[in-house]
Amino acid sequence: MDTNSTSPVAELRLAVTVEDFDGAVAFYRDALGLPEVQAWDEAGGRGSILDAGRATLELISVDQAELIDRVEVGDRVGGPVRVALEVEDSAELAERLERAGAARLGGPVVTPWRHRNVRLEGPGLQLTLFTVLG
Repeated sequence: MDTNSTSPVAELRLAVTVEDFDGAVAFYRDALGLPEVQAWDEAGGRGSILDAGRATLELISVDQAELIDRVEVGDRVGGPVRVALEVEDSAELAERLERAGAARLGGPVVTPWRHRNVRLEGPGLQLTLFTVLG
C-alpha cells in the first residue's frame, strides 16, 4: 500500500466477465494498449490483469448520469457502470478502438467541464475516453 495515500484500499480492480475472452484481450491489451500485468490459462478458466493506471471510484447521482449521457451522447444510454479513461487524445484513440471493433455512441464533444469526450461500447463495457483540455 502507498504510504502517502489516505485510502485503506491499495488497488481498485474492475473485474469484467466477457463472452469473447480473446477478443476482449485483443481490444483492451492490443488496441487500447493496456500493459498485461498477469495472465493465466488453467483448467478452470482464463484471465488477464491489465494495468489501467491510477484508479478512482466516481459516484454520481442518477441526475448527473443523465446529464453526462446527454452531453456525451445526446440521450440516456449508460447503465450503472461506465468506465472513464483519461487519455492523451480521446478522438484519435476512439478511431483506433473503432477499427478494433468498438461502437461509437457519441462524440467527440467538448464538455462543460472542459474535457473532450468520446463514448464507445467496448467488449463488456461502455467507455468514455476523455482528454482534459487546457
